[in-house]
Amino acid sequence: MSNVEQVLVIPTEVFHRVGHFQGVCTEVGPYLEQLFDPAHVSYRPRDAMELDPGFKQLIPYCLFRCNDHLFQYTRGKLQGEGRLRGKKSIGVGGHICSDDQAGKQSVYREALERELGEEVRIETAFRESLVGLLNDDLTEVGRVHLGIVHLFEVEAPKVWAREESMLDAGFLPIGELLQELDSFETWSQLCLRHLFGESSGA
Repeated sequence: MSNVEQVLVIPTEVFHRVGHFQGVCTEVGPYLEQLFDPAHVSYRPRDAMELDPGFKQLIPYCLFRCNDHLFQYTRGKLQGEGRLRGKKSIGVGGHICSDDQAGKQSVYREALERELGEEVRIETAFRESLVGLLNDDLTEVGRVHLGIVHLFEVEAPKVWAREESMLDAGFLPIGELLQELDSFETWSQLCLRHLFGESSGA
């Protein structure tokens, strides 16, 4: 059992009780305390949780913007989530695992920084902010995940992919990405529309 990856989840009913939404919610305050309440969270086997919509896996999802450009890449064959391979993405992040409890910070912060360190190299100053939550109950992947969206405003476009499976990584104009929405994974589509689209004021 020790080799089975254990990921942080909350019962989907807790999320619904705080306030169900589809898409992006920028009013994160009411959610965060409930989502990380020790009375609600637990670690469960990832393979089982990927198939159980009764739970939501909490996922840090980090975006990088440099002026009017966003970091983007294409998910290669070695990317962990097979259902997203071949899709473009603007998000970097992953599961919160039981091993993250061994760190000195909160388990959430440990997971976020671990994922960033594994996936990208940041060689520029930045300002980070938590800008929203992501929920998509219309896809198989989305039904079992809940994204916590962080925006990194970087001074220079010096964010590099560490993983070989992150293909064609680099910064592209937001307007160009909005014209190619259909080629992106659903979470990235939602972020592009709600956070960076014409109606967002970005």
